Amino acid sequence: MFVSAQNSAPCFKDFTLVMPAVAVGNVGQLAVDLMVSTLNMSRVGYMHTDCIIPMAGNNPYATCKEDVEELHTPAEVYTAAELKLAVLQIRAPIIQTKSKKFRQLLVSWIKASGFTRTVVLSSSHAYQRDDQQLQGTPLRYVVTPSLLKGSVDALKELGWRELERVAPFPGLTDANTEPRLYIPGGGITKGLYTDSCAEDLPLAVLLLFCSEGDNIPDAFTLVNHLNDWLHLLDTPSQKPNQWKIPTSWSLLFGSGIPPALF
Repeated sequence: MFVSAQNSAPCFKDFTLVMPAVAVGNVGQLAVDLMVSTLNMSRVGYMHTDCIIPMAGNNPYATCKEDVEELHTPAEVYTAAELKLAVLQIRAPIIQTKSKKFRQLLVSWIKASGFTRTVVLSSSHAYQRDDQQLQGTPLRYVVTPSLLKGSVDALKELGWRELERVAPFPGLTDANTEPRLYIPGGGITKGLYTDSCAEDLPLAVLLLFCSEGDNIPDAFTLVNHLNDWLHLLDTPSQKPNQWKIPTSWSLLFGSGIPPALF
C-alpha cells in the first residue's frame, strides 16, 4: 500500500501518525494542511490503492514557482523527523464499497510501521447531536483501550470531553439496549476506531461537531485542540495566526466573481 518516494523506505518506529477522516466539512483534511504547511513537513511517500477515487494535481504546499509543477496524488505521507511526527493526508473521497478494505489496509500499515499512536482528525454533523452533546464545547474525543492505558493522566489534565454514547433509538429507554458510538457524517471514523480496538492499536479520534460551509475556522479550532496535546508548536494554541495557510487555500471556494456578470 505504501510506496516510498525515497531510495530507502523511511522508518516510522516511535513516530506519532496523524491522519484525517474524509468527513463533513473536510475539517480534518484542512487541519492536516495547516500542519504540513506550518511544520514544513517533507513528503516521504504515497498510498497506492484502488480504494480512493484517483486524482492528481499540483503541489498544494508550493512556496515558489519550481515547487508548483510537482505532481501530487490523493493520499500522501509527510514527516517531521525532529518531532517524530508523520501525517497521512487524504485528498479524495474513499469509495464507499471499498471502505472496509481501506480500513484493513490502513490498520495493517500502521501495525507494520511501528507507530506509537495514531490520531484521527474528524468531524460530525452538528445538527444530529443529542441533548447531552449540545452542551459545552463542540470538540470531543474517543480513545481505544490500548491508548487509554498510557494517556489517562494527560487526558484528565487537558480536561477534554469524551464523545457521549447515544441510545440506538432516541427517545426510547430500554434496559436491554446499551448506548452506542454514533458519528454521523464521520466517514470511516467509527469503523477505523472499532477496527483499532479489535487489533489493540493505540488510536485516538479528535472530532468537531460542524456543518458544511466555510470550515476554515473549524480547522483552526481542531488543529489548536491537537496542539494542546501534542505540543507541535511552542507558542500558545490560542493564537490562530501561528498556523501557516497553504497556497492551495487561495482557491478553496473557486475564483472570484466574474465582473462580466454585472
